Amino acid sequence: MNIPFLDSWRKRQGPARGAAAPDASDRDPEGLAELLSECELLRAHAQSAGVALDDAPTSLEALDQLQPRWREDPELVSWLGNDAGLYLGTVIVRTVAGAGWWIRQDGQPVVRLANGREIDVVEAGQAWAEDGAPELSRQYAEIAEN
Repeated sequence: MNIPFLDSWRKRQGPARGAAAPDASDRDPEGLAELLSECELLRAHAQSAGVALDDAPTSLEALDQLQPRWREDPELVSWLGNDAGLYLGTVIVRTVAGAGWWIRQDGQPVVRLANGREIDVVEAGQAWAEDGAPELSRQYAEIAEN
């Protein structure tokens, strides 16, 4: 999925040499993590349902319990799914030792674990927004235990 706000971040990081996106991730990992953690649509949607998103694993459980009213609007499903994936990634990066954001060559943000495994969290968020499965909390638990 192409994430438009990453374009401005990439421009601020300067011209690319070779594998530009991963290089940019290495130069400013905190800035990238901050940018990807915004998830404004998801945070607003959760807040309106009385759910506080504090970047902790328990907040993923609360998201899993939301009524999926967004499924009535295909455009909202896509945007909310993107945010849900980025939020899942944010929780992983902040709570799983050695996890960090990485931008693949195609521009897709993924979470890279200490063992080198890459998790396409945006894809996971899209699946959750569309079907509710797999649950975000379950995905986190599986990742955290490995």
